Amino acid sequence: MAKLTKKNKALAEKLGDNQQLYGVDAAIQLLKDLKTTKFDESLEVSLNLGVDPRHADQMVRGMVVLPSGTGKDVKVAVFARGDNAQKALDAGADKVGAEDLLEDMQAGNLDYGRVIATPDMMGVVGRLGKVLGPKGLMPNPKLGTVTPNVAEAVKAAKGGQIEFRVEKAGIIHGGIGKLSFSNEALKANFEAFVDAVVKAKPSGSKGKYVRKVGLSSSMGPGLKIDLAEVQGA
Repeated sequence: MAKLTKKNKALAEKLGDNQQLYGVDAAIQLLKDLKTTKFDESLEVSLNLGVDPRHADQMVRGMVVLPSGTGKDVKVAVFARGDNAQKALDAGADKVGAEDLLEDMQAGNLDYGRVIATPDMMGVVGRLGKVLGPKGLMPNPKLGTVTPNVAEAVKAAKGGQIEFRVEKAGIIHGGIGKLSFSNEALKANFEAFVDAVVKAKPSGSKGKYVRKVGLSSSMGPGLKIDLAEVQGA
């Protein structure tokens, strides 16, 4: 990490006790002020939830469209034939195919951020379970990645839709943009992400659902967000 300037040392001192709580606006601005790297760092949100994902009725998983986008170019592969294949290409899919795409992925070509399939293609896609599953790329109807509306799914993936999924410790992480975004754009993404997680509260969650929320940048500190500013927490 680059050496802190006098200004940034002073800002770092403002962090003080790591138990300090921040408003969303203040946290975003502070992370921008503390940035010392030359590359465009990502802004990341984390939520500690009152769930135990080892139990099926406490799993938290879903999709959310970030209104300001992600700042990343997501490569999308689509399993489809005929008209659906053409619709996927027209919508901006990077790779579309059937058995040929299967063979390509079996050969190790898996440089994709999203894999989508029409329902009739799941017999082919199912053969890739051991390949796509561990990477979190297996098409899933609950997430809208197994769908007859491939054009809509491709546009969503390209337009800022991301997946969230709770980890073993009951934590969800998500990248919600770049520090080069305006503060307003980052806050809008933050609110959309948190709202989606809140709405995805599982039936098995008892007691307080959202227990902690944090914001951090790729190379910056983690800041704790005041839950009073988190709607639905």
